[in-house]
This record gives sequence, C-alpha cells and structure tokens, in this order.
Amino acid sequence: MDNRNKLGGTFDTEAVLYDKMRPGYVDELYQAIFDYININENSRVIEVGSGTGQATEPVLKTECELTAVEYGENLSRILKEKFGAYKKFNVVTGKFEDVDLEENAYDLVFSATAFHWVPEEIGYPKVFSVLKPGGAFARFANRPHNSKNDPDLAHEIDELYSFYYNNYYDVKPGTKKWFTEDKAKEISLIPFKYGFADIQYHLFYRERVFSADEYTKLLGTYSDHIAIDEKIRNEFFSKIEEAINRHGGTITISDTIDLELARKPCD
Repeated sequence: MDNRNKLGGTFDTEAVLYDKMRPGYVDELYQAIFDYININENSRVIEVGSGTGQATEPVLKTECELTAVEYGENLSRILKEKFGAYKKFNVVTGKFEDVDLEENAYDLVFSATAFHWVPEEIGYPKVFSVLKPGGAFARFANRPHNSKNDPDLAHEIDELYSFYYNNYYDVKPGTKKWFTEDKAKEISLIPFKYGFADIQYHLFYRERVFSADEYTKLLGTYSDHIAIDEKIRNEFFSKIEEAINRHGGTITISDTIDLELARKPCD
C-alpha cells in the first residue's frame, strides 16, 4: 500500500531551503490571470498555501489587499519578512479549511502548487463562499519532468527511485505518470461541481538546469522526500548526485505549469 499521506506539514521543517530552491512562475501566467479578472488597488485577494511567496509578489504589485493563508509557522515568518514593506499584505497562519474568512468579500483566490493539500469537497465550496459574485479562482502548479532529453540519466534515476523511494513508501514500480494536457482539462472541470462557471485552462512551459548538488537540495524541499528516514534519504540523494555527475554534471528539468481559472457567477 502506498503510505504517503499527511505530508503537508513537512515543508515547514525546511523553510529556508524551500525559499531558496523552489521556483516562481512565468510572467505569462500572471497576465492570463489578470486578463481574466482585473486586480487593482481596490481588490481583495487570498492566496492559499503561500509557502515562502513563490507566487506572491506579482499579485502584490497590483497594490491589492492580499491575505496569505499559510499552514507553516516558519514559512509564515519568512513571508512576513519578505513582504513586510507591502502595507496591505497580511499573513494568517493556519490551514485554509480551518481559518475564518469573510464570505462574499474577495475578488480573487489563488493557489500555487498547494491546493492539492486541501480536501476537494471542503476547498472548492470554501473558495466559492469567500469570493464576491464575479470573483475568480486561479489554481496553478508547477509539474517538473526530470531528464526528459537524457533518457540514460532518467533511467538511472528511475532505478534509484525504485530501490529507495518505492521501497520506502511501498509504491508499485511503474506507477509514475508525468503531467499531461488531459490532466489539466480534468482539473479545470472540478469547479463545475461546486457552482463555478466560465472555466478556462492554460499551459506554460520552461526548462531549468541544476548541478547535482542543487538538484538534491531541490528534492530536499519535497514533502515526500523530506519524510524519508534521514539515513536512507542521504544515501538516496548521494546516489542521485553520482548519477548526474556521471552524465555531465547537470540535470535539466522540463516544467509544465498548468493554470485553471473559474468564476463565481454573478446571479
């Protein structure tokens, strides 16, 4: 049985590394959001699961009032330090599903690589309830695909995952599936079940290159990797670094970023 569960709290144990290694998002994504919903100095916005602000500042720059809802205490502290100069920015430390938020009050709710931690049957109705009529929900996520153009390195890393990761979590080999446009379409349709309308989805692409050390530091910010026993994790990461160094010393990550947009009807 796959025993990965309740890992969301692990991010807070690596808050500084998370802030250093986790990527932001492309400008085109924000343009798509702002084309869909006008956000300005009169707008009120909620961000769900802000981390250390990988997606926060482009929205803050609209001069809106932004409330970041972040579960981790250390992540929340970094958020406050990074964006304290924005006078209309505030942080609520807690789970989105638990915190009290004003209903029918917000123009935009957005969540970047975080909304999967919120139970669907709780998260979507709550987003709907806090949005003003005509308000928008933007859900987006970064979906990395490692060594897409280096199949030999990809095979070595897959073998290491099978030995270390799959055995640790009791995951069946061959169950890894890379993100597809069909999956983005599937996610985009979820809000229909909860009363949303005007559904859209968009896909964006980029590549990132890491040294062996940088790559394992990045892996060390993933909840399921953080939770692996330290001795096993250290050996696992060391073997990944050795594989990357045998294949030229760098690894290329091909990112797909999916954006799903939905609107609370006005009537």
